[in-house]
Amino acid sequence: MKNRLFAILVAVSMLASLASCDTPTNTESQDGIETQITDLENLESNDIETQEPDPESHDDIETIETVVTEFESYDDIKTGVRERFLRYVTYDTQSDLDSDTSPSSSKQIDFAKILAEECKAIGLVEVELSEYGIVTATLPANTQGDIPVVGFLSHMDTAPDASGAGVVPRVHENYDGNDIVLDAGTVISPTEFPELRNYVGQTLVTASGDTLLGADDKSGLAIIMSAMEYLIKNPDIPHGKIRIAFTPDEEIGRGTENFDVEAFGVDFAFTVDGGPVGDFTYENFNAVRADIEIFGRAMHTGYAKGTMVNSMLIANELIAALPADKAPVNTEGYEAFYHVLSVEGGVEKTTIAIPIRSFFEDEMDEMKLTIQLLVDDINEEYGEGTASVTFTDQYSNMSSQIEPWIIELAERAYNAAGIEFAPTPARGGTDGSNLSFRGIPCPDIFTGMRNFHGLYEYIAVESMEKSAQVVLKICELLTQ
Repeated sequence: MKNRLFAILVAVSMLASLASCDTPTNTESQDGIETQITDLENLESNDIETQEPDPESHDDIETIETVVTEFESYDDIKTGVRERFLRYVTYDTQSDLDSDTSPSSSKQIDFAKILAEECKAIGLVEVELSEYGIVTATLPANTQGDIPVVGFLSHMDTAPDASGAGVVPRVHENYDGNDIVLDAGTVISPTEFPELRNYVGQTLVTASGDTLLGADDKSGLAIIMSAMEYLIKNPDIPHGKIRIAFTPDEEIGRGTENFDVEAFGVDFAFTVDGGPVGDFTYENFNAVRADIEIFGRAMHTGYAKGTMVNSMLIANELIAALPADKAPVNTEGYEAFYHVLSVEGGVEKTTIAIPIRSFFEDEMDEMKLTIQLLVDDINEEYGEGTASVTFTDQYSNMSSQIEPWIIELAERAYNAAGIEFAPTPARGGTDGSNLSFRGIPCPDIFTGMRNFHGLYEYIAVESMEKSAQVVLKICELLTQ
């Protein structure tokens, strides 16, 4: 049974004129469920209408000041993670690489306010929202003893790699193993993604075809929130003090730059931000971003011989000189890569952003040197000052900070939940990798997300349910 819990939400996204516009809620279609909310101010269960999805309905989303709505309460984990996830992904929380504010986008603050109110609604205490958009909350212990304080974290932002605006989730019940045909010519096919066949008979969620889904890491938000609600509703499950945190800007490497480690007050923590079921990560890439500027000289094209210097062509030379075997498409496992993320400019100036990833510090130093030498070669050929590079450290490999007993605890929890424990190096980073070097050992638990950061993203509801079961087992095992 569902019990209604009410909260006041501030600054959520919807159309500028409520009389003429919609934002997402649940609606059935042939492909699954799409989300369209018709009246946020007076939402009741009988207000939800079944209608054909309108692919244009999300194009003009703006902000209103105050909306009154309600939160559902769920007695079982599977329903909780599903319904929360479907709701969370409809909020645009994309982080901004070019912003110098914290968080990098105001829409993350808008969503953080909603999460904070939901934390209160389900019964968590000490709920706080910092000026930087970080939500923290506490579930007090329900048993006595010297029990370590554990934390669980996930991030609310989505990646800049694909659009996160106007996400319309689709639910595919009892997946049959065939192509998933979405809008805009997007097809998620088991021919291209063979792991899809592992999900036959399960409930998959995708976006509509022209945006990412946002499972990274709104699945983690749904998992943590649902697990905490389940513990509150089932006080017979013993647990110590639990802290949770939802952070912004993880996708641009800034998720924990304003995180108050001392105030969080945990002995260790887990991010819930991993991939397929069974994955457990306690080692990850070292991450550096190289930002290159190249300057040219514009001239009238009819009289440019010997005088024009086209910065875009010089940029092409540098990119072509990067080792092809160290491109993301050619690497896996512990192999390092350079990723040409963006190239912007014209004749006068071109900028290149290149994330560099390696598990090993000495290899990272060599890769940075490779780029520096390419920049030096440009300056030697075209003149000093033609090119420059700035290196920014983003996160480090956390393996040296994770104590063995934490890994053993996680393995016991996976086993207790009936899940095969599969330690996997993360070819990316999480908030936990930064926190581990700031005094909170923080490995990563799976969520089930697949093909994240793009149009082909999907996740199984059953995977999120299993992740929540692992969270519950960790909390329970700490009391034994």
